[in-house]
Amino acid sequence: MKLFLGILLCSLVLGVSSQGWLSFLKEAGQGTRDMMRAYSDMREANYKNSDKYFHARGNYDAARRGPGGAWAAKVISDARENSQRVTDLFKYGDSGHGVKDSKADQAANEWGRSGKDPNHFRPPGLPDKY
Repeated sequence: MKLFLGILLCSLVLGVSSQGWLSFLKEAGQGTRDMMRAYSDMREANYKNSDKYFHARGNYDAARRGPGGAWAAKVISDARENSQRVTDLFKYGDSGHGVKDSKADQAANEWGRSGKDPNHFRPPGLPDKY
């Protein structure tokens, strides 16, 4: 419910035309599913050094949906990275949540959202399923 209200509010703030707001909301929902699928695949694969690939792939898939998908990808990516900064206050080290890693994740996010091939970040040996 909060996501829906957030999307609706932002669509109005962003000035989405009255003819296109339903399309924007549909794209945002589809983009959200793309991001969830990439996260689920990352967890399932549990493959070393594949994090950036799944970041780029989720953002790429979502952005291909249109402006709503790209917006959803950015909001989700930013929220995830910002939440990790909070956890850094409590645990740092081998968590992979440092500032350097967060910046690299955001670069992969932007790479995918800009339409560039996410396979640039694909680690050798990652199963073709992903």
